[in-house]
Amino acid sequence: MLLHKVNLQEELLSERKKRQSEAAILAQVQSILAENEWEREMVTDKLQRKSSTISNALQFDLLETDKIFHIDQIRKICVDYRLRFLDSSIFKNEIPEEAITKIRSLEKQHQTSLDGFKIIAPSKAFHLLNYDDPLLFVPIRNDYYYLIHQWGTEINPWRKLMVLPFKNLGYFTVTAILFSALLAMLVPENNLSKSVPMASLIVFLFAFKSIFAVFAYYFFMMGKNFNEEIWKREYYNN
Repeated sequence: MLLHKVNLQEELLSERKKRQSEAAILAQVQSILAENEWEREMVTDKLQRKSSTISNALQFDLLETDKIFHIDQIRKICVDYRLRFLDSSIFKNEIPEEAITKIRSLEKQHQTSLDGFKIIAPSKAFHLLNYDDPLLFVPIRNDYYYLIHQWGTEINPWRKLMVLPFKNLGYFTVTAILFSALLAMLVPENNLSKSVPMASLIVFLFAFKSIFAVFAYYFFMMGKNFNEEIWKREYYNN
């Protein structure tokens, strides 16, 4: 007697029919999908809502240590690259579905509801208030934050150097000095040094005064401020 090969899909269907009707299975699956969609909508709502949560009850043994960061480390990165660390509620770009999935996965794993989300991103990525490529964090406790998701393109390595003059007043002044020294070296002395004592120094001081004044006027009149001052501010002009 010849034995026919077994089609496992048909066997599964046969076994399923013995236990549940097709209508009952579809209803159950639809219920699961609806519940999952509701849970994702709840997460999206929390991301878009202002929260006063300063810590979340996560189980330490389940955390990945390479995703735990202290506020001082976050501040250093924000200051170096002129970024802001602000609530997700004022983030104006779209948060990817993958981030929502990771939040739900983390909530299920730790059996908790997460809130108080923060994002590291450039100023232009936020709806900043008038005073008159992102990382999604959630607070743990004691000024520690847990990295949930990173998306977008990696940050330009030149950005750190480009924003260095705006790190603080010290770097701002040093930049003005370097520009002034360069300008003074480009000015032809000819017979100027013979008729005017310390002509190079005078040219340098004049250049420094002019460059510093112009830089400062443009910087502050445009409502800008130093990296060390703005990294946690929600205002664009304070």
